[in-house]
Amino acid sequence: MIHYVEPVFRPPSEARSLILQVTNGCSWNRCTFCEMYSDPQKKFRVKNHQQIEQDLQLAARHGHPVRRVFLADGDAMTLSFARIKSILEAVHKYLPDVQRISSYCLPRNLKNKSVEELAELKQLGLSLLYVGCESGDDTVLDKVSKGENYQSSLQALLKIRDSGMLASVMILNGLGGKKYSEQHAINSAKLVTEAQPRYLSTLVASFHKQGVQRFQEGYNGEFELLTQPELFREMEILLSELKLDSTIFRSDHASNYLVLKGVLNRDRDRLLKTVRTALNKPGMIPLRQESQRGL
Repeated sequence: MIHYVEPVFRPPSEARSLILQVTNGCSWNRCTFCEMYSDPQKKFRVKNHQQIEQDLQLAARHGHPVRRVFLADGDAMTLSFARIKSILEAVHKYLPDVQRISSYCLPRNLKNKSVEELAELKQLGLSLLYVGCESGDDTVLDKVSKGENYQSSLQALLKIRDSGMLASVMILNGLGGKKYSEQHAINSAKLVTEAQPRYLSTLVASFHKQGVQRFQEGYNGEFELLTQPELFREMEILLSELKLDSTIFRSDHASNYLVLKGVLNRDRDRLLKTVRTALNKPGMIPLRQESQRGL
């Protein structure tokens, strides 16, 4: 049995992937909106290579071909180029049928990795990075202690693109609260437009363990959660401002009230019509109930 330090998180699209835990927790772990790695056992550490190989051997003995592998936890790309390369080589050694390897990625993870190094990792199968940009607005990013800004996020996304990898960008709907909602949407759209990622997803900023109290320090006590209509209005602004060539868009995470799917900007008018119907004609569009929502 593969050894995991629970809880383990992965993107919805990695539901059928082998989760290979190469790090535990997140090396940054200061974002006020994130409760994923707050449990004591999730303190950041790097898994030793021998344990990783043992996990791969166990997966190989399972008997079923493994096509996809997701490198967990939240910060696998913080590892050095050489360490990631050795892990990818081990994946192919024990799981020769693997066709795609992916990982979460913080923008800072790529600061000391060159485009050429990323291209080499891509040749070894690491073809998709999920980048939690959260916002393109520097004020919002500062207030939630993201440790990133517009430029650092953009530089990372451009490195990914230039290396031949694919980027899946995540933006958090409602992260700026009521005061910064509009600028959060506009500048997030600007960032995504400049980066032109292959995938874009939006999640709703949600607080389960600590409520919004952890947020209030960065916002000087003025953070106000968006109401459901205000979340839809923010989404309307984001979609209206995006100028994308061929980005697959998903707003179907369990945190979302309103499920949206399409290709941008091809399907923007249809998506905007859905959002505006949800705004102006409540009850006409099916929404997730609170009991159905989650992380």
